[in-house]
Amino acid sequence: MASATFRFYGELNDFLARARRGHAFTTPCARAATTKHMVEALGVPHTEVELVLVNGDPAGLDDILEEGDRVAVYPRFTTLDVADVARLAQRPPGRARFVADAHLGALARLLRMAGFDTIYRNTLSDAEVEAIALDDGRAVLTRDRALLKRRGVDYGCYVRALKAEAQLAEVVERFGLAQRVRPFTLCLSCNAPLRPVAKADVLDRLPPRVAATQDEFLTCDRCHGVFWKGSHWQRMAGVLDAILCAAGTGNGSH
Repeated sequence: MASATFRFYGELNDFLARARRGHAFTTPCARAATTKHMVEALGVPHTEVELVLVNGDPAGLDDILEEGDRVAVYPRFTTLDVADVARLAQRPPGRARFVADAHLGALARLLRMAGFDTIYRNTLSDAEVEAIALDDGRAVLTRDRALLKRRGVDYGCYVRALKAEAQLAEVVERFGLAQRVRPFTLCLSCNAPLRPVAKADVLDRLPPRVAATQDEFLTCDRCHGVFWKGSHWQRMAGVLDAILCAAGTGNGSH
């Protein structure tokens, strides 16, 4: 059994046992242990890691550790003088798509509001989340670090914020979504695309006050929901605008 010395940086220390935070420590490694195996055995989901250096050189998550190796593990947004190719991929290729665990329903709705394909059901088990992520190439959103360590989860995010609006800001920043927002293009309830619909076609489904004051409507062909720019819409647009302005993109929801 080999031993290696580890040093975790930044917010990755939050996942460690208190005695191991903020300094280097030496620990035994399982036989033929990879960097991924040891990083996760120490408590850090691999999805939260952007860069691993072994003895000063960039390493992959599948590299085998050897006796005496010194391993430095970095989160995102760490300033280092290394080539971009050394950084570990943290997001799936192509368009951003997510699966949220059963505890992040409010975040899922906000992501759909912003136009991001997000699967969510409050009955989803961890195994089902893992299977969806693997089959569809989705990033997992969760506050459960054990879920991010499952074998089939290649991409994901440990959501640190507790309130949905702060969670949305965190995910937008984490995955670089600010320039890809397409607000009010997906159904908040079922994630299907929305399309414009004539008022006459949905008039029998509208409350009288809405019928008297609104003229533009969207509908979902899956759940047959009808949406309009009422007070709830405006409040959500304001939430999204505030997040995008904080990200430096200006007004993106109108």
